[in-house]
Amino acid sequence: MTTHVFIVDDTTLKYHLEYMFAGTGSKNNDVDFNQLHTTSLSPNTENILVGMMADGCRVRKDDLIIFYLQAVTYNKKNGHDGMFFGVFQAVDDCVFLDRNDGKQFLEKKLGKSLTFRLKIKPYEVYAKGVTEWAALDEINNICSPSQMLWSLIYRKLKGNRGNTMITIYEAERLINLISSENNHQKLAIPANHCLTYDAVNKCITTVSGTCNYSGRTDPLNIVPRLVSKYNRKNAHEVHLQMYITQNIGRGTNASLDRALGILGKNLEWIGNEVSCGVGMRRIDVMVSVKESETKRILIPIELKAVPAYKSNTFQLTRYIDWIEQYYIPNRTSIIQPVLICKSGKALSDPIIQLFNDFNKRKGILPLIYIEYIINGNDIVFNQVAY
Repeated sequence: MTTHVFIVDDTTLKYHLEYMFAGTGSKNNDVDFNQLHTTSLSPNTENILVGMMADGCRVRKDDLIIFYLQAVTYNKKNGHDGMFFGVFQAVDDCVFLDRNDGKQFLEKKLGKSLTFRLKIKPYEVYAKGVTEWAALDEINNICSPSQMLWSLIYRKLKGNRGNTMITIYEAERLINLISSENNHQKLAIPANHCLTYDAVNKCITTVSGTCNYSGRTDPLNIVPRLVSKYNRKNAHEVHLQMYITQNIGRGTNASLDRALGILGKNLEWIGNEVSCGVGMRRIDVMVSVKESETKRILIPIELKAVPAYKSNTFQLTRYIDWIEQYYIPNRTSIIQPVLICKSGKALSDPIIQLFNDFNKRKGILPLIYIEYIINGNDIVFNQVAY
């Protein structure tokens, strides 16, 4: 299962715990394109929101949720370091929508708009959090740089992603740190009590009574907007990424899973915009397929909303360089690179040669090349031989 880290503050953490939900959003913009083909938003604003939707759509039922409490500077009252609190579990697949239209549930209490939300439940909840220093900076018991929590370090360096996935081995380390901070004693939750956050003592505690989450839970549907942008020949890569994170491995688009070779298989981890360096390089989508206790297939996927071109294999090469140095030492896997492009003209001989040259690299499976086409509202993916 994937572990997702949601960013919170002293105010919002209290309501996340009492009403058992996590969320991200944009305070200034309303999502007016869900299930519609039009929007009044600028392309840049729309893409930012769709990116948040893609982050939320990677969540699957029973995935783990950890909250990162943002630091407060010490020259302010109740200053504290950044801290990680957990562990919770997703109740359902994917986030739902509560629009920023003046009717959003708890918006006044939260002091901000959280548009994309997910119901959660207690899993292994600990009262104390572990500090950002202990999780990200402390190097005792670290034998190799690859063991550091790079997903969270990259998020911190780049200052984005209100919902960040971390790898399975990173989650195991972070949860162990939280557990150790609490002497491995989970928080007892009495009957007819709910969780809350004690901002004075900086801990999760319980309080008598329960809070009912009664906000809107509208499902996300990007297909009409994606189809419109595709038909108009507008850029739509982030929309395609959201569609894939929402549907991959769920059997809702058999052509996608079949083209990737994962139809009916066990996806143990899903990531999108996976940072793989201190620069801006990110893997569009990456999944890990567990075929047995000793065999895992790691699939980095590069998405292009245009036909294939020459530099595609260079990007995949950089992704694989990072995976081999930082991921594989922690979780042995076979690497299966994938390139998904918009269907168009036939592959040229120079591009085919680049694909074949790429496949000479040792230690990876041959590149899978997939093209997609949209007919009506059907998005069809086909693996293409070359």
